[in-house]
Amino acid sequence: MIATWQAPLQNGKTSEELLFAIDRERAKRVLILPALFDEANKMRRFTVQLMRRLDSVGIDSFLPDLPGSNESTTPLEQQSLSSWQMACADVAKQVSATHILSIRAGALLAPDNLPGWHYAPQTGSKLLRAMLRARTIAAREAGRDENSDQLLELGRREGLVLAGWQIGDLMLRELETAKPSKSELHSVIAQKDIGGPGLWLRAEPDEDDAQVKTLATIVCGEEEISE
Repeated sequence: MIATWQAPLQNGKTSEELLFAIDRERAKRVLILPALFDEANKMRRFTVQLMRRLDSVGIDSFLPDLPGSNESTTPLEQQSLSSWQMACADVAKQVSATHILSIRAGALLAPDNLPGWHYAPQTGSKLLRAMLRARTIAAREAGRDENSDQLLELGRREGLVLAGWQIGDLMLRELETAKPSKSELHSVIAQKDIGGPGLWLRAEPDEDDAQVKTLATIVCGEEEISE
């Protein structure tokens, strides 16, 4: 179901954000921290399918919209990585999460105090490089000459539009050095553990039932999930 949650903002206020929740008040409650920016679009269907698979084996799950993303009315350029980290820690409390599952750069936002998994975690610098590369390629196709280093320098001062996302200067600077949490409570799930290429590598959003089932099996801790 679609619910809402109150996201804390850096200015001390809150914003009401959407929350896709499958909540039957069961013992295991997984907060899913989604892939970020362009990869979030490509992985959205996969993530929702995963939640439905977890539901079938008795696990509740929650997928929050972060301030500035999806249907949020809060400007993205006013957000930072640190404000998103604060928001993720807060929503974990609001939904009484027992575990977290981060997807790709969602690992940059994971609270350290909950056990869970990082699926194919990505550093902030790699995320930035991929988006800068996509922008320079698009510029070249449009007959413009853009340089990644120059764009990055501009972004540090003024923010930057990357893959259609208006990223603020603070967010961009934080992403340059951000790395996934290395909490002993968190396990890394590599793509080779799931099988097949990652869906974020595809040109358009896609799905893969086999990958969903494998990831759900790891999260639920069972040898096999029945159809």
